[in-house]
Amino acid sequence: MKFNTKTIHGGQKPEKATGAIVPPIFQTSTYAQSSIGADQEYNYSRGANPTRTALEDSLASIENGTHGFAFSSGLAAIDCVLRTLKPGDEIIAGNDLYGGTYRMFTRLFEKYGLEFTYVNTNSVENISKAITEKTKLVWLETPTNPLMKIADIKAICNTVKDVNSTILIAVDNTFATPYLQKPLDLGADIVMHSVSKYLGGHSDVLMGALIVKDAKLAEELHFIQFAAGAIAGPMDSFLALRGIKTLHIRMQRHCENARAVARFLNAHSKVGTVFYPGLEDHPGYEIAKKQMKHFGGVVSFSLKDESKEAAFNFLENIKLFTLAESLGGVESMVNHSATMSHASMPEEERLKAGITDAIIRLSVGIEDEEDLIADLERTLNL
Repeated sequence: MKFNTKTIHGGQKPEKATGAIVPPIFQTSTYAQSSIGADQEYNYSRGANPTRTALEDSLASIENGTHGFAFSSGLAAIDCVLRTLKPGDEIIAGNDLYGGTYRMFTRLFEKYGLEFTYVNTNSVENISKAITEKTKLVWLETPTNPLMKIADIKAICNTVKDVNSTILIAVDNTFATPYLQKPLDLGADIVMHSVSKYLGGHSDVLMGALIVKDAKLAEELHFIQFAAGAIAGPMDSFLALRGIKTLHIRMQRHCENARAVARFLNAHSKVGTVFYPGLEDHPGYEIAKKQMKHFGGVVSFSLKDESKEAAFNFLENIKLFTLAESLGGVESMVNHSATMSHASMPEEERLKAGITDAIIRLSVGIEDEEDLIADLERTLNL
């Protein structure tokens, strides 16, 4: 099946008992067993739930994986990956990670003996130079949050595996979604999503996901999820599965609107730098064009007046873009990275990564592009 068909039919089948074409919400904690020790698919919902299974099968299908796992949040999914490691193991990660990921790495897992090395992942050489005998995982975001840096997934995977084929490569594919890029096809071992964003698409669900191809890795991740209990509930699974069915048509509009917004901002006299891989002068444009179908729905930019006051004035006066922590909903949202998504990152590290007080992140929704541009123009000209 092609991708647009997979979002609707991939991994899906009518419900057995009634033939319902939409998987029901199985709001149950446990299941009647036919006899002691009987081998049956469902015993207790921490291990599996039919609604969650339907979602996980869909996730595996649209990412071209074989096993999908739905978690209570994106951070719970990341936590599961890190639990495959042991004290003394090293993780190489981007130096402008999502703030919540950075917080988990530095304030939780460093205490448990994991070691982290942060590099600019838009250079394959930066990653290859950082590999040591202790390296067990490379964690990539591409595009990154909020600077929209692009990592060459295939080149990084080839280089890392040439050095040590046992090193796992995980890609946070939240910004791109499988509509735009498929990291497993490019050589990655694990794909992670904050399903709360584009996959859910309606700002009404909190969830994370992992997708893999390797059966042994899938077995390990399933055990950790089962043992730790960070599962997605049936209602959220139902909502996420509904969102996935319209992912392709929503992403088309997100990408169209974002490109129009990026071009508008790039030409405005009060805007400093626009961070959007669909602009030809973006450093990652050629790589993004190669590994992504389109360029995504997130646009970040800085004002020429780089003061925090100027950024706050913009944020307080914009109307159609809702000031919010999240992204990926049908409605447009705006975020001040330094005080919101990356507030947990120490200022010194944040500035070193290039995330200044002047950076504003837009999650461009699916409204009429003329209305969005008019709102931006009005606010910039105040």
